Amino acid sequence: MRFDLLNADQSALDTYVTQTLHQPRYRAQQLSVWLTRGVPFSEMDNLPRTMRDQMAQTAYLALPKTVQKQVSRIDGTVKFLFAYPDGATVESVLMRYHHGNTLCISTQVGCRMGCRFCASTIGGKVRDLTASEMLGEVLVAGRETGVRVDGIVLMGIGEPLDNYDNTIRFLHLVSRPGGLNIGLRHISLSTCGVVPGMLRLAEEGLPITLSLSLHAPTDEQRSAIMPVNRKWNIAQVLAATVNYFEKTKRRVSFEYTLIHGENDTPQTALSLVHTLQRHVGKRMPLHVNLIPVNPVSERNQRAGDMKSIQTFAAILRRHGINATVRRKLGADIDAACGQLRRRVQTESMTQTTTSV
Repeated sequence: MRFDLLNADQSALDTYVTQTLHQPRYRAQQLSVWLTRGVPFSEMDNLPRTMRDQMAQTAYLALPKTVQKQVSRIDGTVKFLFAYPDGATVESVLMRYHHGNTLCISTQVGCRMGCRFCASTIGGKVRDLTASEMLGEVLVAGRETGVRVDGIVLMGIGEPLDNYDNTIRFLHLVSRPGGLNIGLRHISLSTCGVVPGMLRLAEEGLPITLSLSLHAPTDEQRSAIMPVNRKWNIAQVLAATVNYFEKTKRRVSFEYTLIHGENDTPQTALSLVHTLQRHVGKRMPLHVNLIPVNPVSERNQRAGDMKSIQTFAAILRRHGINATVRRKLGADIDAACGQLRRRVQTESMTQTTTSV
């Protein structure tokens, strides 16, 4: 089995270079620098050719190939469709803010959670990404844009806590001193409410921000939108978020996708206030991030107008809940989660059917 270079810490790199390649230890430091740049062996030009040839035979780089890249003319957001050697495709989105560049990455190929508003769940889950494949997203996005990735959100395709071990390993790799060294406090993880994973995460000692995809104030409504709620209901997921805050002292935010006519009425806003007050109360700060739904062709859903969105936010604020409306980046490209991957898959299926 070939050595997974991106899944190695410095100690493992030292061992590989000195014992497998029979090179001096300082070559491991040089290799470590190259690994942060996401380039193939052939471009590591300060390493001996014999060493590069040996690595090509004994190791591999879990770097994806860029299938498509879309750049927003409005705000510079960059959407990537990446492919791995087995044909699996995932998305990453680089978002530019005044405080730095944040990359939204995928943690799985497809998703089995079944949220009704999300394009990523159409077709289900194919497989988990490895920790090094996740790191590969970060490296290639940085290489292709020529910018440093300052922060990461695990909010792309897949449920991070449904791929728990690889996700935790990725967090250690991406924050490794001597590697990309991205601060854990600049990393956010979004979950649909996998309670056992949330409880485990609280014990990891990793100071990341947690975001809970809530999307409805009652179990009946949430189960209709998010099947995962039938396994872990609102009371359970909110208890897990409070536990996370109490154990880590890190901010927890609630994501709430607004779907016109389903969960965006003033009455629903009041119901959300009561739910949060009942289950969370004053045990931690309350912040709700409102997200107008991105239409998906296979789903008959749309966002309300800005007046209804602002009315919803105002009701939350009036009751002491901090509410923000997510700024929509990449409005002129397929920036919403799963849209580009789904469009390319559909086009490929159409072309195959036509050719047959």
